[in-house]
Amino acid sequence: MVLAVPIRSAPRTPSIFGLSREALVGLLSERGIPPYRAKQLFSWVYRRHVRSPEAMTSLPSALRAELPSWLDFSLPRVASLLGTSDGDTHKFVLQLSDGASVECVSMRTERRLTLCLSSQVGCALKCSFCATGLMGLRRNLTAGEIVAQVMAMGDHHAWRDDRFNIVFMGMGEPLANLGAVLEAIRILHDPEGMNLGARRVTVSTSGLVPQIAELAAAGLPVGLAVSLHATTDALRNELVPVNRRWPLAELLPAARAYGRATGRRVTLEYTLIGGVNDTPEDADRLARMARELPSKINLIPYNPVPGLPYARPDAEAVDAFARRLYPQAPAVTVRNTMGGEIWAACGQLGGLSPA
Repeated sequence: MVLAVPIRSAPRTPSIFGLSREALVGLLSERGIPPYRAKQLFSWVYRRHVRSPEAMTSLPSALRAELPSWLDFSLPRVASLLGTSDGDTHKFVLQLSDGASVECVSMRTERRLTLCLSSQVGCALKCSFCATGLMGLRRNLTAGEIVAQVMAMGDHHAWRDDRFNIVFMGMGEPLANLGAVLEAIRILHDPEGMNLGARRVTVSTSGLVPQIAELAAAGLPVGLAVSLHATTDALRNELVPVNRRWPLAELLPAARAYGRATGRRVTLEYTLIGGVNDTPEDADRLARMARELPSKINLIPYNPVPGLPYARPDAEAVDAFARRLYPQAPAVTVRNTMGGEIWAACGQLGGLSPA
């Protein structure tokens, strides 16, 4: 099974957003610039959100004049921006330098702003209920293209939020592009830059077992969300075909080991599909899995995708399933659907737009 394709060739001028502070030190040192200038540059870009070197007044004028020839400070063009009627959710379509497009989503609640990031253009895993899976995999994103999503959405919100969460739950399988995802997290996590806490980051996976162990070994205690969606191998093989390679008997122990290594509860994400995976027996098996990890359960009422033969269960069915879980499972939440009217909800990214 092919899970990834090579990223595009790097541009001649590297993007500032794809360089860690250490890499920036190296680039500047090659040109005779002392390391502390990298720290200053990082602060201008990620703390003050300044993109024009000429405005970085703590840097020498000669360095400011040279920087545009060494580094690309531009962000991808926002080709489309859709917002919900309540103003809480926005879907951004970013046009990348090679003409490919990627979607990302910002969601605001009373408590926080959450940025949903993509890790690939398309996806190879072909989950049967997901719009992105219909695209197939075009290519991986670079670390710079991942960080640029945060910057573009932050610009839109005028950086009003000192604290926000990021979730790798957009287009693509994050663990199939783990190197770029980890590099992006490290750039955003850098205390001299944006200083985004690792506990504000959640990485989702459909079940790439070896990469779960790699993520645990990375030394960043980010949250792990396992896109489970079924409680038997027979059904999961149909809904999440990667299960044929790494079945539940391998996936669940890997998730348990991740929780032990990081000290964080794993989230089991479970898309409720009417008449498919919403029986009382499904609820009992899911509760048992959650107890054994331990983990928390996030129920996601299915968000419809045109052309797919699935239906969203009604509110009573969702409530009944959740109530069946409550006395048995350690923690259960039902996800509040955000962005459905602009095709920005979970499972809907992939070129869909309102009529």
